[in-house]
Amino acid sequence: MTLAPRPLWRLRLAREAPRWLLQALAVAGVLASARFAIDPPRPPAPAVAAHVPAPADPGAEGFAALFARRYLSWNSQDPEAHRLALAQFVGPGMDPDAGLQPPSRGEQQVLWTQVMQARTLQPGEHVYTIAVQTDTAGLVYLTVDVLREAGGPLALGGYPAIVGAPASAPAELAHGGRLREVEDPALETVLRRALRNYLADSASELAADLSSGARVALPGPGLALSLRSVIQLDWAPGGGAVLASVAAGDERGTQYTLAYEVDVTRTQGRWEISAIQTDPDS
Repeated sequence: MTLAPRPLWRLRLAREAPRWLLQALAVAGVLASARFAIDPPRPPAPAVAAHVPAPADPGAEGFAALFARRYLSWNSQDPEAHRLALAQFVGPGMDPDAGLQPPSRGEQQVLWTQVMQARTLQPGEHVYTIAVQTDTAGLVYLTVDVLREAGGPLALGGYPAIVGAPASAPAELAHGGRLREVEDPALETVLRRALRNYLADSASELAADLSSGARVALPGPGLALSLRSVIQLDWAPGGGAVLASVAAGDERGTQYTLAYEVDVTRTQGRWEISAIQTDPDS
């Protein structure tokens, strides 16, 4: 038998290693438990699909507006005419008069309709809020559910609903009190003259103040106005245009307060007008 010497530290390491390993595992377990207690894992949030507005459907809007007009137009002396007017809209599961039974006396006519809101319930189904001006009930708001399958015809999705008006708020001047006032007398003179000729539908006089290549659409001789006063002239944000508030009137005595955005440019020391409120080419 042969005896081989070994270092004492190796003997101690071999003897204590299992106990140290067990202690390390126990500490790791405690730390893991504490971590899960303090900050437990959470399931990943479900992916949210990006909201894509439904494209406008003029056909469906017109369909809803036409239904609203026929639905709220009736004559108690001829209820059959009301049913016939709605025949193209109602289906076998609906009343032939779409649920509206005229009273025993009187009549009602729709003066105009306007689509105010549109929302999508699901692909192919839209609900339109229609403002309907009647000659007896006044302004009525109606929601109309319209279905359109891909490549298919339009159809009502059910009975309409009479609802309240869409939310609105009092008018507010977009830049009230925050703009720089025009203080150039020469520019003020050009603006006053150009707006006077514009409102009066005087193309030849207006041309003298237009820049080369300017395109301006006049209101037309049917609504020629006289400029009574210029109320305010302010530089638009970013410069290059002036926001003009004016008072105007027509030959019948109708009074208007109007606001225009006038694009201006300075060429060889002279102010010129390059556009008034609209771009007739766009």
